[in-house]
Amino acid sequence: MTAIPIRRALLSVSDKSGLVDLGRVLADRGVELVSTGGTAKALRAAGLTVRDVSDLTGFPEMMDGRVKTLHPVVHGGLLAVRDDPAHVAAMAAHGIGAIDLVVVNLYPFAETVAKGADRDAVIENIDIGGPSMVRSAAKNHAYVAIATDPADYPALIAEIADTGGTMLDTRRRLAAKAFAATAAYDAAIGAWFAHVDQGEAFPDMLSVPLRKGAELRYGENPHQQAALYLPMRGTPGIAQAEQVQGKALSYNNYNDADAALELVAEFRDGPPTVVIVKHANPCGVASADTLIDAYKAAFACDTVSAFGGIIAVNRPLDGATAEAISGIFTEVVVAPAADDAARAVFAGKKNLRLLLTGDLPDPARGGLMLKSIAGGMLVQSRDAGRVTAADLTVVTQRHPTATEMADCLFAWTVAKHVKSNAIVYANGGATAGVGAGQMNRLESARIAAWKAKDAAEKAGWAEPRTIGSAVASDAFFPFADGLMAAVEAGATAVIQPGGSIRDADVIAAADAAGLAMIFTGMRHFRH
Repeated sequence: MTAIPIRRALLSVSDKSGLVDLGRVLADRGVELVSTGGTAKALRAAGLTVRDVSDLTGFPEMMDGRVKTLHPVVHGGLLAVRDDPAHVAAMAAHGIGAIDLVVVNLYPFAETVAKGADRDAVIENIDIGGPSMVRSAAKNHAYVAIATDPADYPALIAEIADTGGTMLDTRRRLAAKAFAATAAYDAAIGAWFAHVDQGEAFPDMLSVPLRKGAELRYGENPHQQAALYLPMRGTPGIAQAEQVQGKALSYNNYNDADAALELVAEFRDGPPTVVIVKHANPCGVASADTLIDAYKAAFACDTVSAFGGIIAVNRPLDGATAEAISGIFTEVVVAPAADDAARAVFAGKKNLRLLLTGDLPDPARGGLMLKSIAGGMLVQSRDAGRVTAADLTVVTQRHPTATEMADCLFAWTVAKHVKSNAIVYANGGATAGVGAGQMNRLESARIAAWKAKDAAEKAGWAEPRTIGSAVASDAFFPFADGLMAAVEAGATAVIQPGGSIRDADVIAAADAAGLAMIFTGMRHFRH
């Protein structure tokens, strides 16, 4: 199949990257350049001859540029089927010339919103003429090429140089990209109107504009395909982190690193904290006066699960902590930053990925979470719930000591990020045992206690750290048996949501055991 030559091109862009180079290539081949406003000005400043779109249409730009390309001469030149006699006759009768290439990118709507612009400025950055031209050109890709992304200019220039025009395969690819671009653009506008302008959390139509960031080797398992998609705007996180070293991240790496980052972000205003995650569950978390002490305490919680895990820290990574981390195989380390000594230590670990995030995300931020189900999609707000000591209700005769209260809040924060049913023991600002993902709360309590005993044996401690610990449960204890398992493990304080029809029985059991128990009034199921 032969290339379609380009005789006339219409260029109207907000992002002027690569514009002059493309314009010059087209002009050198005798292509008539038609343009508008700032685009025409930029091309003329480069010494290129440009025809104003108002000269083409015989109609002036008006209304502060809102109306300039919405004209039959433009859209007729884009939509005409070149080998249809009726279309050709209509073009001749109305003096419409064919347009063979459209180069358009749209008003920066998402960027304007991200800058915090006022409503009038946001509305003014809704492009009308641009998407219309993009869609017209993309629909008629059998004859017209549409370029919406400056990243496509080099390949387009090379093809023009090689073939004298554009090939159908290229036009089809560019058309697909163009329709995706206008769909994402309209989705961003719809989302802004729904969530920001109208304050609707769950509009009748929900569009989520995403752009592909990378194709991944495979998904959760090798037989699954996967890719990373990025929002048009939003909170930076793992997806935007700088990867200093190591091979490309896998689907599971992204998932686990995100779990670690979300948990460590809960401590972003607290003391040095280290989180170790395996299969999206924390297996060790600790806060201390120094990052290396926090790492040692977190690692001691479960030295077996930590192998091949993901580590996140809430402070810039230093050389001493990096040296300690390098003592075992670790898949990914996530930190706000890393000093030269830490980078030098990890440089000798070619398989370790070091991700630097800059600021940690705000754990109290809003947003939506989506989960696909057969035949639909579940959508909910993020679990941004947090509690402080002022939010708690002591329901037992004995009140917690200051130390128990601190450990209760620490365990509660960790439990929020453990798969349900979740039980977390904490002692001295470190997890003593974590029970995750069991079908009943009693088994989670027993598993966490067993892990604490195992950790004590491996460390040579006289007793497990569950002795004198605080225990957190992500949901209420439906029976006293789970609570009594915690008592047997040595816990002296309990923090849980409350709300069971058997709360009175559980409180009575806690009083009988001499426990201090706190209700949060908030549940943190995680599935």
